[in-house]
Amino acid sequence: SFPLQLLSSNVVTDLILLEPMMDNMTGRQKDSCTLVRMLALRGLGNIATGSPEKVRKHGAKLLASMVNGLDDRDDPQNLVALEAMAGLSKLLAHVEERDVQALLLHIAIRIRPFFDSEQPDLRRSSITLFGTLTKFSEGTCDVFFEQILNGLVTLLLHLQDPKPEVVRACKFALRMCGPSMGCEGLCDMFLNHLRDDRTLHYGEFMNNVCKHLMQSYPEMLNRLISTNLFYFKSSWADIRAAAPMFIGFLVLHVDEDNCQQVDLDQLISGE
Repeated sequence: SFPLQLLSSNVVTDLILLEPMMDNMTGRQKDSCTLVRMLALRGLGNIATGSPEKVRKHGAKLLASMVNGLDDRDDPQNLVALEAMAGLSKLLAHVEERDVQALLLHIAIRIRPFFDSEQPDLRRSSITLFGTLTKFSEGTCDVFFEQILNGLVTLLLHLQDPKPEVVRACKFALRMCGPSMGCEGLCDMFLNHLRDDRTLHYGEFMNNVCKHLMQSYPEMLNRLISTNLFYFKSSWADIRAAAPMFIGFLVLHVDEDNCQQVDLDQLISGE
């Protein structure tokens, strides 16, 4: 553990040890032991604390290591992935924007399944990281906008998550996503109603969100409904209850021209 702590101290820079220690930690990512792979990522992430000015120089290499951690296939508990997300959150404040943009889509797609993880830490970390990634979406707006749409229903429903830390993460992510959605009313709602210090009146909030969604993206109705149907079988009661309410508000606010998107048989069957 000493090398891990050393990487979080600026003494590494003073001793000119950074590069060899980075190489050592990177090499440990192929270790057969899950704990070793996890701790290697922790050490690399600690560079953001100990030598933030060096992160910019080695950003591409550090980000690649974290992405490799997200892709770890021999980690059924996702401990390595969790550490990779923690490392990314530390590094993103210091890396070159172009280095992040090269991996932006891959990271966004890879962390998306964790939004619904049974492990609260994975839900919180992945959702928070997704919100942070939006800072780097300029220049890739169309591509990342699609990722926002893919995650929108999940983020809105998890505002009813049983874990307060996950709710806070969703509020943060939605506030960050708002400016990229091309709908000023929706952006204002996210910024004003999803502050951590403000009590959220969920039903009223969702009614207004759906009004803006159907005004700005009526062609999205069927896609939004289909995603909500998935949550009819959620293991969390409040989210199971929120999904049909979400659909109800969408149908309430859609105009007649787009009503034909609604598959009544699908709605009735709940599948």
